[in-house]
Amino acid sequence: MMHPPSQVSSQTLWMLAVRDRRDRAAFAAMFDHFAPRLKGFIMRSGTGSGQAEEIVQDVMLTVWRKAAQFDPARAQVSAWIYQIARNRQIDVIRKENRPLPEELGEAPEAEPDASQVLALEQEAAQLQQALARLKPDQREIIERAYLGELTHQEISTQTGLPLGTIKSRIRLGLERLRHELKELR
Repeated sequence: MMHPPSQVSSQTLWMLAVRDRRDRAAFAAMFDHFAPRLKGFIMRSGTGSGQAEEIVQDVMLTVWRKAAQFDPARAQVSAWIYQIARNRQIDVIRKENRPLPEELGEAPEAEPDASQVLALEQEAAQLQQALARLKPDQREIIERAYLGELTHQEISTQTGLPLGTIKSRIRLGLERLRHELKELR
């Protein structure tokens, strides 16, 4: 068995564990990592939240089923998974007879640009670092609003906090995030 080099990403190690040992914990970690990113990626081309979640579930099921086909020498895990997502999204759009968004209209066998995937992952990592530096109460509210896609009213109902408090925490948290991310650029 070939041992992966030490600079292999966590995602690749998870994928190899899924491929070689059908490791459920590794798959769960991969799901937690990729599901929100895939959902955002899919929604940016105009797919609604509910349908995007269905596509993500389908993509991750395909990743589990086709894990044996993954070859780290041919593609990064993220590129491989995003390609599956793109193909699945094209299938869904075609089934509905909707015109394809321009960015999805490329040949299905075209590989996603690795530099774009890498840039997206670097941005996500920077955002995660910036989120980690927020005050816990601001971070929790921003995560509920933007990652959990809850309305301010839903957050107020869930947390019992007044609507004004929710809005000010989001505003202050976003200002701080903007400042943090500007310094990273």
